[in-house]
Amino acid sequence: MRLIFMGTPDFSVPPLRALVAAGHEIACVYTQPPRPAGRGKKPRPSPVQEAAEKLGLPVRHPASLKGAEEQEEFAALGAEVAVVVAYGLILPQPVLDAPVQGCLNIHASLLPRWRGAAPIHRAIMAGDAETGICIMAMEAGLDTGPVLLRRATPIGPEETTGELHDRLSALGAEAAVKALARLPELVPEPQPEEGVTYAAKILKDEARIDWRRPATELAAHVNGLSPFPGAWAEMGEEGERLKLLRARPADAPGAPAPPGTLLREGPGLRVACGSGATAGAIEILQAQRAGKRPMSAGELVRGTALPDRLT
Repeated sequence: MRLIFMGTPDFSVPPLRALVAAGHEIACVYTQPPRPAGRGKKPRPSPVQEAAEKLGLPVRHPASLKGAEEQEEFAALGAEVAVVVAYGLILPQPVLDAPVQGCLNIHASLLPRWRGAAPIHRAIMAGDAETGICIMAMEAGLDTGPVLLRRATPIGPEETTGELHDRLSALGAEAAVKALARLPELVPEPQPEEGVTYAAKILKDEARIDWRRPATELAAHVNGLSPFPGAWAEMGEEGERLKLLRARPADAPGAPAPPGTLLREGPGLRVACGSGATAGAIEILQAQRAGKRPMSAGELVRGTALPDRLT
């Protein structure tokens, strides 16, 4: 098929490559404009732009699609379908209407759960047992269109957002290729009105750990924010920030300790959490000190004078 591909971050690159490998003609790749990055703040192309240029594909990166000229140029490409994955710009109705068979979105959740910006983070942070990919026919609403194809996958008990991100990207690539191959026979399934949740953008102030929360919630919080932005606590009198990158609920034998207390007895690096009926502990499996590389809990314990408590 003659396609337009629209995407921006790393998550979008495997689907682009898969569509090319499947033999589809990519009329043009749309992506966000280069952004200042690095120490020199020089404009850096998006991961999709870099991948598209290596594949020899034409690339456009308009700052907006609201103008009539941009919309006319989009329509003039004569695409049968536009495949959209984490593009980052709102598609006006003339853009949605331009491809003969519409615009298909690769969305990283089992819709209608986790519509919106951060479905992978939110699924792990909420303790969901599974998530997946939906190939959705786009309409004007936020991820409200009918679903053409869905693929579910379990979330591992200690899986991080970074790991699930990569798995869902590959699953989305596979699902997009299958959906296009079967497009004439797929029946759009309207999303149910019940079960709608919204995956709001991750805010910086969410990342600080509240040790008063139960162990299962805290472990999900840590894993859901790993590797970015990274859940964190402070340690020592100077308040050094410690990022926690992987955790799991753990046993806390003996009398409950105040939340945030490092439990010295027993294996691993465990921290007391919760209170009252929810008192327990989490085991930190991976962490990162400020300015250092990520390290295992064992490396952290051997190389750091840890305080009695994290705050």
